[in-house]
Amino acid sequence: MGMEFVDLFNQWASSYDDTVAGKDPEYREVFDGYEEMLERLAKLSLSPVLEFGVGTANLTRKMVDQNKVVLGVEPSSEMRRIAKVKCPEAAIYEGNFLEYPMLQSPIRSIVSSFAFHHLTSSEKKAAIVDFHQRLEEDGQVIFIDTLFKDKDHKSMLIKEAEQAGFLNLAQDLQEEYYPYLEEIKEMFVEAGFEVSFEQINKYAWLIQAEKGE
Repeated sequence: MGMEFVDLFNQWASSYDDTVAGKDPEYREVFDGYEEMLERLAKLSLSPVLEFGVGTANLTRKMVDQNKVVLGVEPSSEMRRIAKVKCPEAAIYEGNFLEYPMLQSPIRSIVSSFAFHHLTSSEKKAAIVDFHQRLEEDGQVIFIDTLFKDKDHKSMLIKEAEQAGFLNLAQDLQEEYYPYLEEIKEMFVEAGFEVSFEQINKYAWLIQAEKGE
C-alpha cells in the first residue's frame, strides 16, 4: 500500500512543513490555503478520530487542540518521530490505510490530508470498504486530496505545470495515483456511503462521505 513512497516520506519529513507552507514555488498552488483546509477538516471531524497519513501531525495538532481523541497511522518512521514531538497527546501507530493495528476504540471519523492518492485504484476500493466496516453508525470519512475532474482536467494541469517549468509536479501528476472524480465517487457509493465533493483550490478537493445503512 503505497510503501514505495516510504523512503521519499522519510527524506521529505524535515522539509515537509516548509513545502506545505508554500516555500517551494513548484508546489505552492497544490497547498494553497493549507492551514485553512486543515482547520476546516478538523472542525468537521467527530471524535474519536482515526487519521491516516499523519505526516508531521499538522492536522492531528488541530484536532487535538479541539479536545478530540485522535488515533493516528503513519508509515514513515521519520514522519512519526516528528509527529510524536509535535503532538504527544495523540496515539500514533506504524501502518497504512490497509494495514494498521487493531484499535479497540469506536471511530466516528476517518480523516486524511494529501495521502489517499498514494493507493492504487484496487487499494482505494479495499480501504473504502474497510472504512465502512470500521466506522460507527453515524460515522464519516473526510479527506482533502488532489483529484481530477476528468481526463481533460488532468491533461490541462500537467500541461500548465510543464509550461511553468514545474517538471517534478508534472511528473507527480502523471505518475501518482490521483483518482478521477467519478471513479472515486463510485467507490464510495458502492461501499455504502453518501459522498460529496468540493474543490477548494486548483488541485485540492474536500471529500465528505457519510456512512449509510
